Amino acid sequence: MKMTLLFLFCVLCTVGAFGQSAVTSSAMVDTYSLPDHAQQAAPHAMAQERSILTGSSSFQIAHGERPLWEVAPVVHEIPLGDLARIQKKEHAGAKKANLTLDK
Repeated sequence: MKMTLLFLFCVLCTVGAFGQSAVTSSAMVDTYSLPDHAQQAAPHAMAQERSILTGSSSFQIAHGERPLWEVAPVVHEIPLGDLARIQKKEHAGAKKANLTLDK
């Protein structure tokens, strides 16, 4: 019984495989081919230089660097722990709501 089921399973798989190959052989199959760039790394003359600036043909060259303290603003940040302590003190001293029970 097991051999018969195995044989029928193999026949079914074979029929399915032939059915798929018949469909793909009749349709146009596009194969992928890698492009060949043989001249990409070959030595050749360099191109003319072009300006990337719009409307200006002159350029400027600057030497040196400016220190960060001249450019960036000074930012004094309060540590997160100090902010939490300040907020806790404000919350403790804030006015609380009065609870009234109507009878």
